[in-house]
Amino acid sequence: MLPENNCRILLVEDDTMIASGLVYALENEKFAVIHAKDLSSARHALGEGIFDLAILDLGLPDGSGFDLVGALKAKDIPLLFLTAVDDEGNLIKAFAGGAEDYVTKPFRIGELLARLKAVLRRRTGQSNHLTMSGVTIQTGEGKAFAGGIPLDLTALEYRLLLIFANHKGQILSRGQILSVLWDSEGIFVEDNTLTVYIKRLREKLGAAAEIETVRGMGYRANDR
Repeated sequence: MLPENNCRILLVEDDTMIASGLVYALENEKFAVIHAKDLSSARHALGEGIFDLAILDLGLPDGSGFDLVGALKAKDIPLLFLTAVDDEGNLIKAFAGGAEDYVTKPFRIGELLARLKAVLRRRTGQSNHLTMSGVTIQTGEGKAFAGGIPLDLTALEYRLLLIFANHKGQILSRGQILSVLWDSEGIFVEDNTLTVYIKRLREKLGAAAEIETVRGMGYRANDR
């Protein structure tokens, strides 16, 4: 089950003990977590799902965590590095590569959670509001407005709107969208049904926001 803010985390960590502890702690905080044990499975997860943050171990069986930075930055996914090595060279390289933060092993779970939440707050402007063109979403209250007028959205339409608002300018495949809707509702959403929901959401948004169909690839919400 996804949290109310639809926050999904990609955890890339090969140490099973560390990974299991982190997954347990993150899920207790109502985050949805996908665990990848190496670069190969992490790349597969990125191709199949939508993520709001990545926790990335530097030392992996099939390479360095730095090898995944380009793919994360291309999708505008903020990242927090984990490493067993505390040296200035890695620290400089991590931040130069676009890391939001850097945690050295061993670490306290509470500290990592605090740093993770700080990254997410910075990303959302420390606000419970999201905007997309002429649409404003009050995530704390679960309400959305188009040009100041309340939108009458079903639960799935609201979550669909959150997905687009959290990933403005990104092309999202149908499979990626369906995977989030499935997680959030705990029910199966058929591919054809997604077309209906997007059509209804577009009708309700009107001219306030644009959800573009990118032929052969998926959909993109444009923030104009």
